[in-house]
Amino acid sequence: MSTTAHDATAGATATAAAIRSAEEHSAHNYHPLPVVVATAEGAWMTDVEGKRYLDMLAGYSALNFGHGNRRLIDAARAQLERVTLTSRAFHHDRFAAFCSELAALCGKEMVLPMNTGAEAVETAVKTARKWGYQVKGVPDGQAKIVVAANNFHGRTTTIVSFSTDHEARDHYGPYTPGFEIVPYGDLTAMEAAVTANTVAVLLEPIQGEAGVLVPPAGYLRAVRELTRARNVLFMADEIQSGLGRTGRTFACEHEDVVPDLYILGKALGGGVVPVSAVVGDRDVLGVFHPGEHGSTFGGNPLACAVALEVIAMLRTGEYQQRAAELGDHLHQALGSLVGAGAVTAVRGRGLWAGIDIAPGHGSGREVSERLMERGVLVKDTHGATIRIAPPLVISKEDLDWGLEQLRTVLA
Repeated sequence: MSTTAHDATAGATATAAAIRSAEEHSAHNYHPLPVVVATAEGAWMTDVEGKRYLDMLAGYSALNFGHGNRRLIDAARAQLERVTLTSRAFHHDRFAAFCSELAALCGKEMVLPMNTGAEAVETAVKTARKWGYQVKGVPDGQAKIVVAANNFHGRTTTIVSFSTDHEARDHYGPYTPGFEIVPYGDLTAMEAAVTANTVAVLLEPIQGEAGVLVPPAGYLRAVRELTRARNVLFMADEIQSGLGRTGRTFACEHEDVVPDLYILGKALGGGVVPVSAVVGDRDVLGVFHPGEHGSTFGGNPLACAVALEVIAMLRTGEYQQRAAELGDHLHQALGSLVGAGAVTAVRGRGLWAGIDIAPGHGSGREVSERLMERGVLVKDTHGATIRIAPPLVISKEDLDWGLEQLRTVLA
C-alpha cells in the first residue's frame, strides 16, 4: 500500500472511530454531518483526515469573524493569564468597560450579561414580566407576551412552550403559560393579540431557523409603532441576525427600528467563549435588584475580554460593509439558481440566505451531504431548505467557489 493510500485509510478509520464513539457516548440530540473537524482558520476547516472544507455555516453566526481570529484569540490568551472568573460576588476590571461599550454600541444605557442565547431570551422574558407588573401595572400573574409562529429562541422548557416546531416542543410539557402566538409578518393578527395585559412582543427580525425568513417590508416598523402606542416592550432577538450578519450591526436597522431590548449572543463571543446579553435602557432593566436574577459565569472576565474586542471590531463598520457587499453578490448568484429551476426560493439579507431546494433535486440533508463531499459545509432545516451563513471574513473568491459547488450538486 502506498503512503498516500495508507494515510487515507488511517484518516478514514479515525473519522469512523470518532463518529462511532460520539454516537455511543453522547445523547443523540443532534444529527451532525459525518465530518470530524480537527482544525480551522478563517472560513476554512480541516478534518482528521486532512481534508479542507469551506465553512458556510459559521456556527449559526457565532463565528461571524471567522475561525481563530487573531484579535480575538490574542484577547482571550491575554485574559487567560490574568483572571478568568470571579463570579458576580465581586467586581472585576473588565466588567464596567464591557457593559458601557456594549450599551453604547446598542444606543442603550444598561446591559445584563448571561452566557447562552437561550439564557438571554429567558432573561428578556423575566424582564418583560417584571416590568409589566412593577411599571405598567399588569395584575400579578396575568402578563402576556406575543411571539411569532415558526420562531426559534432556544430550547429551555419556557421557550419551547411558545414554539410551533414539534421537534423542539413535543413531550416537554406541561408548558409555561403566558404566551400568544401569531403568524410572522401578519400585522393585523399582531394588533389583535396585543391587549391590556400584554407586556412585550418578542420577535426575530429575520427568522433564522425557520429558513431565513424576512418579514414583509414595513412590518418591524409597524410593530415598533404599535408597541409604543400600546405601552408594550418590543424585544428583538438578534442572536443570529445581529452583529454584522445582515450588513448592518443589527437587522432591525434595515427598517430604522430601535427595540426596547436587544437580545444578543453567538457572535458576541466571537466563537471563542459563550457570551450573551440583554441590552436596554434604565427604565426597563432597572427593574432588577440584587438577588432577583443572576448567573455565576455571566459577565466573567474572559467573556468580557473577548466581547470587548468584538465590540471594537464592530465599531469600525468594516464587517458590516463586507457583509453588505458580499451579501449582494451572494443573493445575485443564488437568484440565478431560481431561474434555472433547481431552487424554488431564496431569502435573506447580507451574508445570510435560506435556499428552498426544488423537488427532484434532493432534500436539504441530501444536498448538504453532497456539498460536504465537495468540500463545502452547510446545514439543512425543515426538510427542503439549506442555510448559508459564511464567516464575514470569507473572500469573494472562496464564496464563488462554494457557490459553484452548489450549482454542481444541483445540476
